[in-house]
Amino acid sequence: MLGKSELVEHVLTAVLARGHVLLEDVPGTGKTTLAQAVASALGGTFARVQFTADLLPSDILGVSVFDRDTSTFRFQPGPIFANVVLADEINRTPPKTQSALLEAMSDRQVSVEGQVQPLPAPFLVIATQNPLEHHGTFPLPESQIDRFLMRLEMGYPDLESERQLLRDAGRSQRRAEPVTAPDALVALQARAMDVALHEDLELYVLALVRATREHPGAALGVSPRGSQALVRAAKARAFLRGRAFVQPDDVQAVAEPVLAHRIVPSEATVPGSSGGEARAILRSVLARVAPPT
Repeated sequence: MLGKSELVEHVLTAVLARGHVLLEDVPGTGKTTLAQAVASALGGTFARVQFTADLLPSDILGVSVFDRDTSTFRFQPGPIFANVVLADEINRTPPKTQSALLEAMSDRQVSVEGQVQPLPAPFLVIATQNPLEHHGTFPLPESQIDRFLMRLEMGYPDLESERQLLRDAGRSQRRAEPVTAPDALVALQARAMDVALHEDLELYVLALVRATREHPGAALGVSPRGSQALVRAAKARAFLRGRAFVQPDDVQAVAEPVLAHRIVPSEATVPGSSGGEARAILRSVLARVAPPT
């Protein structure tokens, strides 16, 4: 991903924090490419689901099929049973199918026909959506957006990066080589959550989230799930940078991708359509609430 080192770091931070990622931007900016590269680098199983208007929950979760040899029904797992699941254009499917991801993303399990099926570890959902195209789409409700640890915008590449892309046009892309294995990644995730968080930084996180709830421009502030997500992401970032403790810079660096999508501005009418206003609210909060020294 040329010229996107900060974005890649955010995605890897989410991986270490056992969080899911929503990639948002116009078509052609590399959302799917980034998701596939992360999946290849992690070395686990990968499944891509193209979300469409006719997609059913069973297409994602799986279904019981009749086995003639044993005269019994057996469960046929769906694509959700992968270490990394790419939910491509997630807002193109109706809410009934979107909701099939809620239990999987929160509890890392799915309930199918009265049976609870655990998902593999690690488990990561990377979803993509185009925020500017509303024809034939179903906006994600706040409850669904809140399940994503981070909401990231790809953005256009800088001049030199896009120039390199032009030079490489038509050539076969290199695939990312696995740098870890699922078991090793689970161990890294556990170590990342052991990173120390000083009491002063705990109070700083609480001050930030409470300020979003009291902001006059916010109809809905950050939930307790959001404050926990901020702590997990800050610990993961510190671990990714080789430290055993969280610094104020870690909290501030991940605050916007972790918290902005959990804020609903007062003037917002369509879920997920108020990203600019939410980011402005969060930036004002970050400027007003002083970090510990």
